[in-house]
Amino acid sequence: MSQTKILTKKSVEFFEKYLNNAAPTGYEWEGQKLWMNYLKPYVDTFITDTYGTAVGVINPKAKYKVVIEGHSDEISWYVNYITDDGLIYVIRNGGSDHQIAPSKWVNIHTNKGIVKGIFGWPAIHTRDKSKEKPPQLDNIFIDVGAKKKEEVLKMGVHVGCVITYPDEFHILNKNKFVCRAIDNRAGGFMIAEVARLLHENKKKLPFGLYITNSVQEEIGLRGAEMITQTIRPNAAIVTDVCHDTTTPMIDKKTQGHTELGAGPVISYAPAVQNKLRERIIETAENCKIPFQRMASSRSTGTDTDAFAYSNGGVASALISLPLRYMHTTVETVHRDDVENVIRLIYETLLTIKAGETFSYFD
Repeated sequence: MSQTKILTKKSVEFFEKYLNNAAPTGYEWEGQKLWMNYLKPYVDTFITDTYGTAVGVINPKAKYKVVIEGHSDEISWYVNYITDDGLIYVIRNGGSDHQIAPSKWVNIHTNKGIVKGIFGWPAIHTRDKSKEKPPQLDNIFIDVGAKKKEEVLKMGVHVGCVITYPDEFHILNKNKFVCRAIDNRAGGFMIAEVARLLHENKKKLPFGLYITNSVQEEIGLRGAEMITQTIRPNAAIVTDVCHDTTTPMIDKKTQGHTELGAGPVISYAPAVQNKLRERIIETAENCKIPFQRMASSRSTGTDTDAFAYSNGGVASALISLPLRYMHTTVETVHRDDVENVIRLIYETLLTIKAGETFSYFD
């Protein structure tokens, strides 16, 4: 298993379809339906909650419960203000990057369907070079081709409409996956692939496995906070993305050294339970899976924190996928890393026994 290729033509086709679908924070359900449809042959049942988190369950009657988790939402914008001249100002829904906005196409989601727009920007010829302002939240705006506010409203656009980028999936130089929303639709994809492999390889787990695709991570780990109270797991392995720090303008003294193609990134942080993390490292070493290390002070900033500090404490660990250009429309990951994250989660699950506490005092 450790040396075989994992991704199939069918799985990459699903990944592309899943990435191309818009699922901004608070509006994840259409993406969740795609994900559940793909996962359905590999699980026994599903759990969903009020806000849209979806969980595929294997062995739902088992007392001991293990979560593998990613989050399903992508960053976006909200319509915040429409001027009398028909221009639209925005606020963030998640950590959207104002600097990449100018000249980007957008999809404004309305009850009448998608309304196309563009982030306008004054031409270079018209700007005073000595007083140039960079793009920032108070000067980026969307143009939908309207002259007046009434025209915008007639299109179905109103304050509160959510806005996403339409940029779609591409493969760069044969082995790099490029798209918006790889943070963290890649996580949902990878845990679904773990479920597929368990099914295809006829592996019987001695515990209940909860393949969890949480909502609303980008605005504060909210979906994970909710679903962990429902599942009440004994252990959780979370997967998210982290930065490839080898591109220009990133300070490795503060961000550390992690890179595309060098393997999954295993985190050290207070929320990471040490014995579970060491189990993951031992698995990587035994199965000859390349890996990298990363340290986080205070919090990981991922759903790991939500699981770890829930229900009186849940043994939790974080395996990250190195990614370039986070929160842009050209987020980039390496195919080999995607396969190795899947492989590492899969192989780690096979080492876990029902009833393990991961206690430091056993």
